Amino acid sequence: MSRAALEAYVAEAGRTGNASSLHSAGRAARRAVEESRETVAGALGARPSEVIFTAGGTESDNLAIKGMFWGRRRQEARRTRVLVSAVEHHAVLDPAFWLAGHAGADIVLLPVDGDGRLDLAALRAELAAHADEVALVSVMWANNEVGTLQPVRDVVRLAHQHGVPVHTDAVQAVGQVPVDFAASGVDAMTLTGHKLGGPPGVGALVARRDLHLEAVLHGGGQERGVRSGTLDVPGIRAFAVALAEAVDARPERAAVLAELRDALVAGVRQVDPEAVLRGPEPDAPSDGHPDDAPPRLPGNAHFTFPGAEGDSLLYLLDSAGVQASTGSACQAGVPQPSHVLLAMGVAELEARGALRFSLGATSTEADVERLVAALPRVVERARAAGLVSGPAGAGGPA
Repeated sequence: MSRAALEAYVAEAGRTGNASSLHSAGRAARRAVEESRETVAGALGARPSEVIFTAGGTESDNLAIKGMFWGRRRQEARRTRVLVSAVEHHAVLDPAFWLAGHAGADIVLLPVDGDGRLDLAALRAELAAHADEVALVSVMWANNEVGTLQPVRDVVRLAHQHGVPVHTDAVQAVGQVPVDFAASGVDAMTLTGHKLGGPPGVGALVARRDLHLEAVLHGGGQERGVRSGTLDVPGIRAFAVALAEAVDARPERAAVLAELRDALVAGVRQVDPEAVLRGPEPDAPSDGHPDDAPPRLPGNAHFTFPGAEGDSLLYLLDSAGVQASTGSACQAGVPQPSHVLLAMGVAELEARGALRFSLGATSTEADVERLVAALPRVVERARAAGLVSGPAGAGGPA
């Protein structure tokens, strides 16, 4: 958490008051919530009444996908198709497929190119063939694994031609690239606090007032009646402070992060020429991204290392004092390749050698230098372990 967000959190946590209560403490809590709502809206180009506070990105995505689906079906029962990109976060994919298993939804995974960018022609064709059956489209603003920015405004333009609402998961994008809710034209947008220097466990769904959105949680009827539950006043206040701070500092911070990322990419390529950067090249043209944003996030560098398991790389780097992430999920002890990389056309064996480096507000040149210095030995040991375990990766991480 940023210092300002932490101070705001502590200050609110020391006060008593339920924002739904009518006594003076409750009214003070309500005032803190509504002032925070105005702050969040102002930072995102939205109206305060469009901001719905949630417990974070996963809840916001579930509310968007399920709420929009049920809202559209209540209007028109034939609208059963849900279009999502094949590289969405599981917070979008899993509720979509839950709807397929429990609510009669038909899920369409929209393909992407080799950089992870949505195939607009496929979306156009799907809408042309089935527009009257489509309940919603969900395409993330920026990918959480490979950092690719999506053509959100093009998606909105195509969908709105057929009266189809659009949701975007902007969890990775806010604070790193320009994000304006109104200007983008999207109908609903997800964000969360812990990606911005705020606390974990709090976020928001920004949704147009005229969007038909069914509740997922039922109870006290808070947050426009679509998100019941006692509001986390300290979390909301800290979230708003962190968001405003991140958006205000974005231009300068993004430039610094991009420089560090470029140094990281160059360093990795120098010490391991076999490593493959996934997602667009940092200096690729913007190609019509909103506000001339670059094609990938400034704080993201994602590589695959042929012959090495991502989990081995992660553990070896961690022991060297470098904390990174794989692009894969480990299920029942068996490494699984990233669905994002597979959708991009990366072979399964290559996809298992994925490693994602994330840079943030506290990252320095020394951090990048430490990574580059540790990497040759780490990759050497990981590749040796990979050879021992064989193509199936039966040996597990080193």
